[in-house]
Amino acid sequence: MPDLGLNGLEPYFLLLAGVLFLYMVRYKRKSADAVAQLKEMLEAGLTEPSSLHPYIDPSKCMGAGTCASACPEDAIGLINGKAQLINPTVCIGHGACETACPHHAITLVFGTEKRGMDIPKVDKNFQTNIPGVFIAGELGGMGLIRKAATQGTQAIETISKLERGPNPIDVVIVGAGPAGLSAALAAMDKKMRYVVLEQEVSLGGAIFQYPRNKIAMTAPVTLPIIGRVEVGEISKEELLNFWQGVLKKTGMKLNLSERMETITKTDHGYIVKTTKQSYETRAVLLAIGRRGTPRKLGAPGEDLPKVVYRLIDPEQYRNMHALVVGGGDSALEAAIAIAGQPGTTVTLSYRSEAFGRGKQKNRNQLQALEAEGRIKVMLKSNVKLIEPDKVHLDYDGQAVVMPNDAIIVCAGGILPTPFLKEIGILVDTKFGTA
Repeated sequence: MPDLGLNGLEPYFLLLAGVLFLYMVRYKRKSADAVAQLKEMLEAGLTEPSSLHPYIDPSKCMGAGTCASACPEDAIGLINGKAQLINPTVCIGHGACETACPHHAITLVFGTEKRGMDIPKVDKNFQTNIPGVFIAGELGGMGLIRKAATQGTQAIETISKLERGPNPIDVVIVGAGPAGLSAALAAMDKKMRYVVLEQEVSLGGAIFQYPRNKIAMTAPVTLPIIGRVEVGEISKEELLNFWQGVLKKTGMKLNLSERMETITKTDHGYIVKTTKQSYETRAVLLAIGRRGTPRKLGAPGEDLPKVVYRLIDPEQYRNMHALVVGGGDSALEAAIAIAGQPGTTVTLSYRSEAFGRGKQKNRNQLQALEAEGRIKVMLKSNVKLIEPDKVHLDYDGQAVVMPNDAIIVCAGGILPTPFLKEIGILVDTKFGTA
């Protein structure tokens, strides 16, 4: 074997140095991008995760970066060799980061030190302190789709063993998200008498509200009747299509656009009153999301079909006069998306005098579209009356009437915690704990 000597090894040293140099450049660029993203979120006040999210222990984190690579939402970044949650509000708690971390530095938790999260108390069978009332899925803090589905199935297993009384229904399932749908499958499998209520116009629960093409699920799940469903990363649209296929295959029935209003105890169970009718049932399974009921405007005419409470598809507003109401990111993003449709006029109404929260890039884009005349921004304005072809606003003390074909209200939701406490369900407040 020839003796290369130091001069002979020089090309290898140069190659290694080049690789290290490129690695360091890429590493520093990623770190700088993560710092910029975190700074933007801090300036916008978007620092609190809405549900289950990762706590990253800096003493255990070795900077492998697998958690950041595994996160479909790009919520995690590396800063100075340590992983950090740089975009908290987009995290949906699917837990891919925890699974990917080779050093066990990640724990999924609820709430933060500054902002607590209310989690209803349930036992190992997902029954609350109120006998016959169960909670599964996101409301109970479980944002992971596969685990929410499992919880729904397990809750029905317990409910099926309750003594059947004179009630015409064995269980009312409130919510048609993963927990509610899997619960319905389990009820069908056990030949139980069930009703599924969903306040939205479509199944899917919180998934229905995701942006287009958002990754909704990253792992397999086992469902009653259907069996094991092998999926990797699956988008919102693909998952909703899958559930629609389940409905066709099984004949599952859903009561869409029917919102639960009250639950009243009886001698043999409960009466669940909705916006359409009442149901006498042995048990109730609450499989609703944490977003609760959309916050409404309280203006006459708000019940018209043209008024909705989230943007699903901007294309449906092509060639329309659209009004978006709200001042957060969801409102800004809805106005921006609709403004991109041909022939559409967009007005953004917000009751305050400035957009106090929101990503800087959204505010910059809104400002640019306003300058181009593609969006009209009306600060210090409130909707007063809604008619089929127009809308009346109070705009800084002046009455304004505008032609209008559609209204998208992005004013947040009313959390269900007060409702839970009203019917006697005990609630714990978590401050950054599991």
